Amino acid sequence: MPGFQRPDFPYQIRTEHEKLALQAHKQTRAIPDRSPDHVLLATWNVANLGAPDQVREDKCFELIAEIMSLFDVVGVQEIRDNVADARTLLDALPESWRLVFSEAGGNDERFGFFWDSAVVELGQLIGKLTLEPVELERAGGRGFRAFSRAPYIGTFHRRSLELEVVSVHSFFGDPGDPLDMARRLGETRAVGWWCEERSKDPDSYTKDIIAMGDFNTPSEDDWPMAKEMLDHLRRRGLHTPRWDGDQQVLATQLGTAVRSENHYDHLLFFPENTDADLKEIGVFDFDAVIFNDLWQARTRTDFNDYVIWAISDHRPLWARFAAPN
Repeated sequence: MPGFQRPDFPYQIRTEHEKLALQAHKQTRAIPDRSPDHVLLATWNVANLGAPDQVREDKCFELIAEIMSLFDVVGVQEIRDNVADARTLLDALPESWRLVFSEAGGNDERFGFFWDSAVVELGQLIGKLTLEPVELERAGGRGFRAFSRAPYIGTFHRRSLELEVVSVHSFFGDPGDPLDMARRLGETRAVGWWCEERSKDPDSYTKDIIAMGDFNTPSEDDWPMAKEMLDHLRRRGLHTPRWDGDQQVLATQLGTAVRSENHYDHLLFFPENTDADLKEIGVFDFDAVIFNDLWQARTRTDFNDYVIWAISDHRPLWARFAAPN
């Protein structure tokens, strides 16, 4: 996929002004402060990070880093084969932050995990999700042969909490092509199958397995296959938290796509293993406050085009987990 081009109109980013706006919006969206007894985990598709035709300014990386530093661990999708931008982003974060990334897969894309090593420890298990040849159709259904981008697994520890995070960026393809859509559905099924198998295995690294990332699922109301994709995950036991009266779980009412408000991104878990750890979940719509003068001066299209070039066309989806002693 080609990168997003810088819009052809003059605009100067006011870095410190935008950082203050983002910090204020953090309070508006009730993102908790980072604390010793919790882990703030986020998933974020940072569009075309390293694509040769999407050349961001240094100020852009400062703002992306400002958003990322609201959290303890961030799984990033769409790091391109050239990792120079990912390393520039790491340099813009505080010195204690670290980065690991996968080999490139479909569309020359890698997965990455950024985390603050001062508060979270990288676990011993890290690598790609793999399936035996005899497991492919069992996992993904008839005709499933492989992932376009094999999901990337990272494990993160804080106190007694051990999370196994499966980062996903599902195949997109042509929505009008039944074969492409079957492939997208097959990848979703395979993720659910693998996660369920590991959750039941007595030798699994941890029972706190989180499948998160860009599943390329628009609204269930607008696209019937989106419901089918999510239903496959639910039947495997993976769920996204919902508002439930007395519980402190925040429903993810905001979409994760900047332009369309669709829920392409998800954070799913096994309630029987993780409900006690999960405290809150939400979406950070940075585009609601950033570049406000641009919003006022130009059209919505111009504004969105600039935000998507400078930051991303996706918003971070985050969750807070308890990390007791």
